[in-house]
Amino acid sequence: MPIDQVDVDAPETEMSFWEHLEELRWHIIRILIVLSITSSVAFFYPEIVYDKIILGPKNPDFITYKLLCKASQHFHFDDSFCNIKLDFEIVSRELGEQLSNQFWISFCVGLILAFPYFIWEVWRFVRPALKSTERKYTTGVIFFTSMFMFIGVCFGYFVLTPMAVNFLGNYSISDQVKRLISLESYISLVSTLTLATGLVFELPMLVYFLAKIGILTPQLMRKYRRWAIIIILIVAAAITPPDVVSQTIMSIPLYGLFELSIFIAAFVKRKKDIEERKTGRA
Repeated sequence: MPIDQVDVDAPETEMSFWEHLEELRWHIIRILIVLSITSSVAFFYPEIVYDKIILGPKNPDFITYKLLCKASQHFHFDDSFCNIKLDFEIVSRELGEQLSNQFWISFCVGLILAFPYFIWEVWRFVRPALKSTERKYTTGVIFFTSMFMFIGVCFGYFVLTPMAVNFLGNYSISDQVKRLISLESYISLVSTLTLATGLVFELPMLVYFLAKIGILTPQLMRKYRRWAIIIILIVAAAITPPDVVSQTIMSIPLYGLFELSIFIAAFVKRKKDIEERKTGRA
């Protein structure tokens, strides 16, 4: 084939079905190896993972409580945020409960740490099937996907988790009921809020790819904005404790992510329209 007839937008190399499976297998193996390493590091440093991170929101001197105290003093609010008392104990009632929870938390921490590598391996697998124009629009996908994930994890850990721990840990129906919180219950709360929020914050990246393939448009998202608000409230209620404060705190950034997603969809559509006009003139 003459050089001037080469299709520059063609995929790099066509592979058979079994070759794709073999390639996918090695990507999965490498992901599992990295995940095993990061999880093992978390497992062998429980004094950092548990004492400093997981059990951090249980301590009144947690950074979030300190910042809320300074903010309340700056705006001359009441000093309730400066006198936080977490009057409950975390207990382990079953044999093996601490070990099983250590495995689970090590996996969660390892997954968060290995997330950028996971996205990189996924990108390496799908990249050969993309055209050169498609690769151009996926530049930075690893960075932005990881960034939204880490922002969501930090929001869940530093904002939602201490709010939930403070509310649920101090909630009481009677002074005769002593608050002894099981380790499994506490771990479930922290891990669910952190991981779920990290995944929910991937909404802009999901919208970007759906807009690229033409499934979502900014007009469609604006048209169903009211339904989106209802869905946001349902999601916020599902992944947060049953209190209005936590649900409201979660709903605000989710709605902000939805508006950001509309902007991203509009940006993608504008770029596609420009390309179509250039192609038409050519």
